[in-house]
Amino acid sequence: MLRINPFLVPVLAALIALAGGTAFAQQKSGKIVCWKDKSGKTIGCGDKVPPEYQDNASRELDKRGMTRKTNESAEEEAKRIAKEKETEKDRSEQAKKAAEQKRQDMALVNTYSNEKEIDLRRDRDLATLDAQVTQLRVMHKTASVRQGEIKGRMDQTTKSGKPSTEAQKEELARADADVRKFEHNLAEREKEKDEIRKRYAAMKERYLELTARKGGAPAPAPTAAVKK
Repeated sequence: MLRINPFLVPVLAALIALAGGTAFAQQKSGKIVCWKDKSGKTIGCGDKVPPEYQDNASRELDKRGMTRKTNESAEEEAKRIAKEKETEKDRSEQAKKAAEQKRQDMALVNTYSNEKEIDLRRDRDLATLDAQVTQLRVMHKTASVRQGEIKGRMDQTTKSGKPSTEAQKEELARADADVRKFEHNLAEREKEKDEIRKRYAAMKERYLELTARKGGAPAPAPTAAVKK
């Protein structure tokens, strides 16, 4: 295999073009191949890439020393393929989001005749949660009263010079758990109410955007989908 100093490639290429009878000119392709190391630096040229550099990047030159083809390294190829797959995945996800947004927009304009109907639907959903909150508050109050009564009996037992019984401790633990449970449920319902207000506000805003154009034709979908 013929090897050439990479710095002499332009000179040798010119000689090849003039002489036409050298070993290079006798090749069917009439080309010179230069290969690189892992850092991307050209370290040699010749009629073919040595086996130990087959996975490295290289470039092919014609008789005039002009680069006609570049070959990426195995590592560069793997990175390129991975990037292409990631790009394709992003495109697919964006297409799905756009399709879902379109579906939601169509459902929105077909479900409501005007923005007031959205407000009424919001108020009905909030009223349902308000009823649950009212019931939970009653249950929380009952559990709190029971908790207080148990603590009172335990205090009386302690004042009489006797330790609290295991039954009293277990009863208090159950009462404490009930109070915490109702407090948690109340907090969750209040959080749900806030989410409903935000969701319907976004829904109403989107509805107005969609129906603002003449004839109520849907406007371009925004980046963030509005969930109904």
